[in-house]
Amino acid sequence: MIDVRPFNSLGGADYGWLKARHHFSFANYYDPSRMGWGRLRVWNDDEIAAKSGFPPHPHADMEIITYVRTGAITHQDSMGNQGRTGAGDVQVMSAGTGVRHAEYNLEDELTTIFQIWIETDRPGAQPSWGAKPFPKADRSGKFQVLASGDAADEALPINADARVLGATLNAGETIRYPLKQGRRAYLVPAVGEVEVNGAVLKARDGAAIKDEAELVITAKADAELVMVDSL
Repeated sequence: MIDVRPFNSLGGADYGWLKARHHFSFANYYDPSRMGWGRLRVWNDDEIAAKSGFPPHPHADMEIITYVRTGAITHQDSMGNQGRTGAGDVQVMSAGTGVRHAEYNLEDELTTIFQIWIETDRPGAQPSWGAKPFPKADRSGKFQVLASGDAADEALPINADARVLGATLNAGETIRYPLKQGRRAYLVPAVGEVEVNGAVLKARDGAAIKDEAELVITAKADAELVMVDSL
């Protein structure tokens, strides 16, 4: 089963400095049919104006992954962490017992991100933050694990039985991904256009996938993909 959610069907909000589109119910956007996808709770497609951002605010017991599409995001938190994450790279924050953080676009250009929230498997854990560069050449023609609850994946660690993956495909290239029984995938092309088991996804569309033993993904145009595999 593949349920395509076209970008123009997503919820959203425009605050001037922030233009947000929500794949799932979030803030003032509520759709009872889009409350999440398994343990995946939030997938926000955010455009953050230059010299602006999210002021300090709290979170608890959630795994928060930020994939930077263009520009850069600068993180600060109550644990004393600070860091800048650039385009194509990823940061993760396990909110655990509670943390306050801020995310600013300190650049002179628009920054675009995917922010992904996954329900934690370890409520009450010690909060943590980390970031890592992921050169796009390393995921050319294949999925690379960006964040994972499995240490064997050698990715950014999260406290959830989930994987966040990225890939880049040239037009005409195909990759295959086995989806284990009982698991779900949510796939979004950051750019480009792909066909997934016969379903076509354009840039920033979402595909909620389950009960498919294998995903066969073919690029109809050069594409950059982000996907979550979770329970």
